[in-house]
Amino acid sequence: MTNAKMTEQVKNGHGFIAALDQSGGSTPKALKLYGVSETEYSGEEAMFDMIHAMRARIIKSPAFTGDKVVGAILFEQTMDRTIDGIPTATYLWDKRGVVPFLKIDKGLEAEADGVQLMKAMPDLEALLARAVKAGIYGTKERSVVNAANRKGIAAIVAQQFAVGAQVASHGLMPILEPEVTISISDKAEAEAMLQEEILKALDGLQGQVMLKLSLPTVPDFYLPLVKHPKVLKVVALSGGHSRKKANEILAQNHGIIASFSRALSEGLSAQQTDAEFDAVLKGAIETIHAASIT
Repeated sequence: MTNAKMTEQVKNGHGFIAALDQSGGSTPKALKLYGVSETEYSGEEAMFDMIHAMRARIIKSPAFTGDKVVGAILFEQTMDRTIDGIPTATYLWDKRGVVPFLKIDKGLEAEADGVQLMKAMPDLEALLARAVKAGIYGTKERSVVNAANRKGIAAIVAQQFAVGAQVASHGLMPILEPEVTISISDKAEAEAMLQEEILKALDGLQGQVMLKLSLPTVPDFYLPLVKHPKVLKVVALSGGHSRKKANEILAQNHGIIASFSRALSEGLSAQQTDAEFDAVLKGAIETIHAASIT
């Protein structure tokens, strides 16, 4: 079992987690930023072929190794596909030294009590069993906080920890992601409520979880979570910030590493030669890595 090695890398590896998990709704947008317009593919299958080609290009790039990228979050379809004939998760760990995670949520419910809970996941048990078979180390599920509403935030945390327990029962490491929208006026209050609810939930937890959180309003605000024995690692999402801005804020938050998606692929283009592509990606990885190891 490589799990102990993977845990060691996530806990103590000097790097960040690449979020390569844009799914259905966000794929056309991700492809457009990559320079592939919607006129260049027809139908969902072709679209997913295109995004897989982009992800494979990132993963195979010389800069994309476990030295600076400790893990990568995959979309279900990416897990089911191959790179050079090797299943993606296996390729990541065996060829790149990068720990594979899987995005498991099926999107968000409509807003209630200032939050968006995750939609029901009736096929989760089957998906988790497949993930274990595929060599996935952990999972990630996202819900969203849009207001400092105690009732809503308590509901989000309860749901995240319930799904996390289901994930852990398969021997997988859950990344709980209750994202706080960065543009809300009561963000700092929402973060305070969120941290209180998470700390309460951690008290009753068997085992460990990871947390993926929006970069806080107050630097080092989440240190109690970073230092908590039941938290393997706290990772941060860019939440719509540019890479430069996200890196600046991240560097002020000690012990938290990046788990950027759009901020990682910013500046990459299908039209670039491999040398150009690799140079841009290398620059991105180096700056995100530097901000992550503070």
